[in-house]
Amino acid sequence: MNEPLGARALQILQEWVRSESLRKHCYAVADSMKHFAQLRGEDADLWEAVGLLHDMDYERHPNVEQSPTEGHPFIGVAWLRENRWSEEVCRAILSHAAYANVSRETPLEKTLCAVDELSSFIVAVALVRPTKSIHDVDVRAVKKKMKDKAFARAVNREEIVRGAEQLGMPLDDVIAEVIAALKADADRLGLAGTAS
Repeated sequence: MNEPLGARALQILQEWVRSESLRKHCYAVADSMKHFAQLRGEDADLWEAVGLLHDMDYERHPNVEQSPTEGHPFIGVAWLRENRWSEEVCRAILSHAAYANVSRETPLEKTLCAVDELSSFIVAVALVRPTKSIHDVDVRAVKKKMKDKAFARAVNREEIVRGAEQLGMPLDDVIAEVIAALKADADRLGLAGTAS
């Protein structure tokens, strides 16, 4: 009865997070994580679970003041540790919050950092398309919107660029892979678009 980690993580996400937009963010990050795991021959189930869980406590404990010990992601990680999730998962989740002061060492940790903000940004680009479809988003459109400082202002562009550097991949390639990952889950993400 070894339930896949992704299935367990999805259940936890649904128990902890009520906000549909935060759930969709976690789905998008999980899609990107799973996609990169498959590209790199890593454990796709584990990587997807990390994507689903990385913001599990954000709604209840947002930590806007970025405390290095309290709130998001520390409360979620404490709960995961109590429930016997691996240190690999817990460390990756801590590492995605710069203020947690956990260095990003492993491909899992570096990938989570690289796709977290970028997944949100690409979803935002899709939602301003006339069709509201991820299928109408390409690398050029994303790069153009990145230059528009007024667009999706909350998304940290430097973090996106730094994330690609940490992965050792050109930014265009990281963007293209995240777009591909999100296209594969367009329905659940609400990005399939309007009927043409």
